[in-house]
Amino acid sequence: MPSRYSDAFVRNEREEQITAMADRLAAGFAERAAVHDEEGSFPFDNFEELRKAGYLKLTVPQEYGGDGASLYETLLAQERLGRGDGSTALAVGWHIGLMLHYSRTRLWPEELFAEFCREVARDGALINVFASEPATGSPTRGGRFETKAVRAEGGWLISGRKTYCTLSPILRHFIVSASLDGEEGTADFLVRSGPGIQVEETWNTLGMRATGSHDLILQDVFVPDRDRMTRADRAPGPHEDDGNGWMLHIPACYLGIAWAARDFAIRYAREYRPNSLPGPIADLAHIQDKIGAIEEKLITARTLLYSVADRWDRDPQGQSALRNELGLAKTVAVNNAISVVDLAMRIVGGASLSRKLPLERWYRDVRAGLHNPPMEDAVRLGLARRALQEKP
Repeated sequence: MPSRYSDAFVRNEREEQITAMADRLAAGFAERAAVHDEEGSFPFDNFEELRKAGYLKLTVPQEYGGDGASLYETLLAQERLGRGDGSTALAVGWHIGLMLHYSRTRLWPEELFAEFCREVARDGALINVFASEPATGSPTRGGRFETKAVRAEGGWLISGRKTYCTLSPILRHFIVSASLDGEEGTADFLVRSGPGIQVEETWNTLGMRATGSHDLILQDVFVPDRDRMTRADRAPGPHEDDGNGWMLHIPACYLGIAWAARDFAIRYAREYRPNSLPGPIADLAHIQDKIGAIEEKLITARTLLYSVADRWDRDPQGQSALRNELGLAKTVAVNNAISVVDLAMRIVGGASLSRKLPLERWYRDVRAGLHNPPMEDAVRLGLARRALQEKP
């Protein structure tokens, strides 16, 4: 694990406690990360530790037994988990990010939300949204769901296949987006494990190999009316459009990976003394230049990430207006994180390609951020349209 040192973005005692918990968890995850990566196995052991530590209730509202963490606090924790194991951090990030999202927007019927929150706080229940499909790709591109919800007595029968179902090996509750049969609209349903549900183990990827992002197959799965989350007769929540600030858990994870690579490279530069030099390679100007570039990229990305998160926390009414800045924070963080890991490998040299060192795993894992939403072209398009709509 990277060395502990003062972090200027930790501002108070509560944030110190949250980061200390995340650091402890990450230390254990780091010891197992290589095995889970090699096997492509889901880290059930890590999630048991997350449950015991109370991490899974981090963003559950306090009135329902959680810690009520802010977005800023969530990112501090997620960044540190990413230093230990990127797969675990990204996977649990969907859960705690969504709980933050639903806590702010109250998109669920309140009785159903309260019931699930208490289950998270009491038992460590987990949640994720499954929207992507083979034919539609990312739902952010506007495709219509082929998963169908058909009216049945007292509820709905849902059938379809979902892809990129992160956390699928461990979930007992999941949110499924489906088209409504015979209607133009779509809806989200809280689906519970039971008959008609199958996880097909399809996840075998270059990086983030331990997220358990398999396919979910549903065949006439019954969902009662009370578990339909989006419905026309529901009273609107206080801040339904939060700009998707909760999705900053994604760049926080990748910055955590970059942070780990940074620390590894600096430690290596201090300790490696080839017999062609009088001292360690850290004394060389070109090595110091690369370390300086790493610091530049990390500080830039973290400053943008945490400043936007702080603005999001402080102004609930203005969260939707931050959508472009939130997207920019993600793309800058991911691109800078990729550059940091690349620079770290250049410092370490050919040894960085060895499977005995974690750098090659971090190199594979960090590239996955390019394929997490929002996509770079969509972010730039949003920024361009906003600029073009400005009045002189």
